[in-house]
Amino acid sequence: MLRVEFHCHTIHSFDSLTSVEELIAACRKKGIDRVAVTDHNTIRGALAAQAIDPALVIVGEEIQTTVSELLAFFVKEEVPPYLEPLKAIDLLKQQGAFISVSHPFDSMRSPWGREELLKILPFIDAIETYNSRCMWPGFNRQAEAFAREHGLAGTSGSDAHSIPELGRATMMLDEFADAESLRGAIQNAVPHNRLSGFWAHFASRKAVMQKRAAGRGG
Repeated sequence: MLRVEFHCHTIHSFDSLTSVEELIAACRKKGIDRVAVTDHNTIRGALAAQAIDPALVIVGEEIQTTVSELLAFFVKEEVPPYLEPLKAIDLLKQQGAFISVSHPFDSMRSPWGREELLKILPFIDAIETYNSRCMWPGFNRQAEAFAREHGLAGTSGSDAHSIPELGRATMMLDEFADAESLRGAIQNAVPHNRLSGFWAHFASRKAVMQKRAAGRGG
């Protein structure tokens, strides 16, 4: 089986200082077999990482819509931010991507909310039922309950913006090679989850301030 990290960021996100090289080295050290690089609104970091280690890296993207964020894997073409959710989903479906939803009930990070999720439910593959950066465990429990209620697959991810966070939430899955085989493998995935705690948010805050001081946003 594969140990997979489904949610992490590199220096190509506005709130991370992790280089692509550091991320790959950390994955190898921590025994992560596959990693979805999901930078905010860009696939540049994921493509750079995949060029270094194609067997390790899944090209992903965390996309800000007009409501909240989508999480996509096996992305071929970058999806721009601030589209209506169904428009962003349509662009992802056109390229055959696997579509999940980032931390859907986390009220500290612009949650989707139940009604908005119901609108997109027929068009997505999963929701993130565990995110290590949730400050209150109840946010993840709400997501898990929603997924169970609607027969929806769940993804787990550390949402790592720094190396110490990487791998705190992973899933053990059977071998998969693309979005279609992932849709099958995710049904029997076994999660291994730990919260990161409030300290993780200091790393992203430091990244934002450092980039702002240097006059760049990622």
